[in-house]
Amino acid sequence: MKILLTGANGYIGMRLLPLLLEMGHHVICAVRDETRLSVDKEIREQIEVIEIDFLKDVKENILPKDIDAAYFLIHSMSASIHDFDELEATTARNFNKTVAYTNIQQVIYLSGIVNDEVLSKHLRSRKNVEDILYEGDFNLTVLRAGIIVGSGSSSFEIIRDLCEKLPFMITPKWVLTKTQPIAIRDVISFLTGVLGNEKTYNDSFDIAGPDVFTYKEILHKYAEARGFKNWILTVPIMTPKLSSYWLYFVTSTSYKLALNLVDSMKIEVIAKDKRLQEILNIKPHTYIEAIDMAFKKIEQNLVISSWKDSMVSGRFNDNIEKHIQVPKFGVLKDAKQLKINNPDEVLERIWSIGGETGWYYGNWLWKIRGFIDKLSGGVGLRRGRTHPNRIYTGDSLDFWRVLLADKKAKRLLLFAEMKLPGEAWLEFRIDENNILHQTATFRPRGLKGRLYWYSIVPFHYFIFGGMIKNIANQKEVE
Repeated sequence: MKILLTGANGYIGMRLLPLLLEMGHHVICAVRDETRLSVDKEIREQIEVIEIDFLKDVKENILPKDIDAAYFLIHSMSASIHDFDELEATTARNFNKTVAYTNIQQVIYLSGIVNDEVLSKHLRSRKNVEDILYEGDFNLTVLRAGIIVGSGSSSFEIIRDLCEKLPFMITPKWVLTKTQPIAIRDVISFLTGVLGNEKTYNDSFDIAGPDVFTYKEILHKYAEARGFKNWILTVPIMTPKLSSYWLYFVTSTSYKLALNLVDSMKIEVIAKDKRLQEILNIKPHTYIEAIDMAFKKIEQNLVISSWKDSMVSGRFNDNIEKHIQVPKFGVLKDAKQLKINNPDEVLERIWSIGGETGWYYGNWLWKIRGFIDKLSGGVGLRRGRTHPNRIYTGDSLDFWRVLLADKKAKRLLLFAEMKLPGEAWLEFRIDENNILHQTATFRPRGLKGRLYWYSIVPFHYFIFGGMIKNIANQKEVE
């Protein structure tokens, strides 16, 4: 099928794209700025990209006439506080006008659950977009979801930030509101499952996981799943604006998004029925299962949002290295870079790191850290390395695991297997301008994890600073 994918650069679109390609579809990505489409060269060669701004009047014949279906994944909630509903309505109307010149048969729209009698501005806007799309000359399939649980989703990242940063929370009363979370993998399954399925034409379906929790319970169960406790005191005095500021300063979300989310969190989002589960024979994952999937070390934590579900389900096995990324949310970093004149020599030093070569600076400190890890039941430094200057993905390297060793791309990515109150990565990369990048990334687990990181920051200054200089210049190793 020839499929139009709007919102291709968004959270859902980036995950949906590789699956549609894997299914053998021809995908046309509609984006406002082609240069901002975050796909690799291989994916880029498989798709067609058209620049379209649905906020403006669109040319009549900008789309191919033989489009079979489209995904409408456009929203403006994070772009505006006051008029995002008007913006969303405009995009829907212009979308209808644009696809009217094609032979499109089906449009799939991901919306929010709108079963409460009183809706937030955000949910009213989603329902209004749904009504506008029903006016289009095509068969509409609407999927209504609540909180989407997956690394990178706005709601889930807020939950993670709150739990990881604040062991004790004074929260607004909206944390007692009930919601029904759904795993991102299940959302993608529903989105692909309804494609071309005539049983789902011109109908709206609620999609959700099996668990109904209050937001307070969601926070508690997240902490439980991650192996720590949190304490939550609910107070009735926080205004929506104050709650939004609270989310903004504590979490990594923007103020605009925080304000709109807080407005929605006062509304119960619980699914009415399971019709689509029965039609597609999909059994959604529990909330705890969704958290576990979101935090799998290689498949989930390290893979860019676009490819996460594909890799978990066994897709892209031949090119898995291309899609591995260090997480960007809720992490602490020590990033250093240095201009080099001898990239080939530097690359060889990187590929010789660890084992008998050591770590290019403060080897005695690395040995002490390895001894401490061994005492606490970890692997220590005893594993060394299997070859003095060859590294392959999957190799053990002292107390690290090699996640990616791509000499052609000049990138080495390591994951720490030592005992830590969190998860740690160490990456070496030489870019096209011959700049050596050395990045240590740590995702803390609760308050203990943050205290651990800040306690070793002084050591990082010397160890990582000396390491990158010695790798670049091969100075005398301590």
